[in-house]
Amino acid sequence: MKDFVLRAWKTFGTGDPTRIEALFTADAEWRAPAGNAAARILGGHHLVGRERIVAFLTEEFPTVFGTEVSSDVEAVVAEGDTVVLQTRLRSLLPNGRRYDNAYCFLVTLRDGRIHRIREHLDTHRGLLAFGLVDDPE
Repeated sequence: MKDFVLRAWKTFGTGDPTRIEALFTADAEWRAPAGNAAARILGGHHLVGRERIVAFLTEEFPTVFGTEVSSDVEAVVAEGDTVVLQTRLRSLLPNGRRYDNAYCFLVTLRDGRIHRIREHLDTHRGLLAFGLVDDPE
């Protein structure tokens, strides 16, 4: 399971909708913290259905996070059908600011595909980078 999820994470970066679609169950869900920067920009934090997730990864993610995107896996733990990834996402945002944030993803598999992703991140750090809140300094 761990190797499957690590390969899936690399596949997300290809932007290939056919390859990405094959990784998810039809009723897959991806839930991020409400109010995070991407959710505020896109109008939602709970992606429901394989097609919605594929659209996010292939169409919306590149628009929101800009260029020079890297997602490095720093740790991975797996037990049964659950895999936990600690990652670091970096990019050059469309507003010209650098994005650098740590993430933790709880990935649940079903029938050899991704069924649920629960995303955790420093939402305030993201809001600052996107210019959605004022920097107190």
